Amino acid sequence: MSDDLILSGGPIFDGVHLRDDETAIFRAGRLCDILADRDAPAPDIDLNQDILSPGYTDLQVNGGGGVMLGDDPSVETVERIAKAHHSLGTRAILPTLITDTPESTRASIAAVTEACYAGTPGVAGLHLEGPHLSIARKGAHDADLIRPMTATDLDDLLAAAQKLPALMVTLAPENVTLEQVTTLTQAGVIVSLGHTDADFDTCMAYTKAGATVATHLFNAMSQLGSRTPGLVGAALTSAQLSAGLIADGIHVHPASIRAAFAAKAAGAIFLVSDAMAVAGTDDTAFHLGGRLIQRQDARLTLEDGTLAGADLDLTTALRVLTQKCGVPLNTALAAATTLPARLINRPQQPKNLQDFIRIKRDLSGTQTLPAP
Repeated sequence: MSDDLILSGGPIFDGVHLRDDETAIFRAGRLCDILADRDAPAPDIDLNQDILSPGYTDLQVNGGGGVMLGDDPSVETVERIAKAHHSLGTRAILPTLITDTPESTRASIAAVTEACYAGTPGVAGLHLEGPHLSIARKGAHDADLIRPMTATDLDDLLAAAQKLPALMVTLAPENVTLEQVTTLTQAGVIVSLGHTDADFDTCMAYTKAGATVATHLFNAMSQLGSRTPGLVGAALTSAQLSAGLIADGIHVHPASIRAAFAAKAAGAIFLVSDAMAVAGTDDTAFHLGGRLIQRQDARLTLEDGTLAGADLDLTTALRVLTQKCGVPLNTALAAATTLPARLINRPQQPKNLQDFIRIKRDLSGTQTLPAP
């Protein structure tokens, strides 16, 4: 019996281009060739105009499957979150800890490190969003837990960077020094500027010190003004800064998304879900640090109406980009796959069958591919 799996009948996304009239051949669970349909064997699966694509990579995943990483930082929690996002088409995540105590931060580092060493499917590293942020731009983060980065904090992050395959840290210049940023980046930490009210010149200085990412562009950051470009201006004009984007049409207006894609070079904006505990569930509410978060009309909010993460999967983000913002489909797919994978040094064109997904042609969902 052949161990080949042959798929055709729909576009194949190779990480850059959508390839029509071609056939993908997997042998023993590995992509071995993409051939023109006329040169390929008869398919085992007709895609029926669905898209064959690498699975999504999501660098900001606060929770899923009913839990948040900070609820109970353990391997079991990490596995549960990863499994929930696997069901949504995501094949690599950075579980993300929102501003928390030093003890919870250390426990999260330990849990994600253990999950990575155990080979937990889909866990590609860790994202620490805080606690070294600006209170002025805290969003839903707990102001009582926001604080400057100490020497002990820095040592903990440097030690974590040695153990984890990828470590991203969102921080604000208000609570972290230039020297600390340089030390982190030299150790391999991906430094992302976010939750900051810093001005343009300050943000550019931190970029020169080693920051390479801006966290959820437009949200919780100094805005673009005529004489005060802020972090938005730095992110849109600096070739060194990539920018994460919550493309739900709620966190950022479609017109702003269009402007951002027009301003940045292709491949410089990547999609994030900023997903919370409800991802992959039908839950209508959950608690974050003792505060009730309500889920209604694709929004997650505190009781005062403050947005608290997103009720978003990356297929929905693709639909928003292409149907509301006019972003070409191949550019949108790259923002969900190629660019975020490159930022954490993962293969941009995977070979394993398990790392591919079938995206419905109307962008209404995904399917896992069957084993050969």
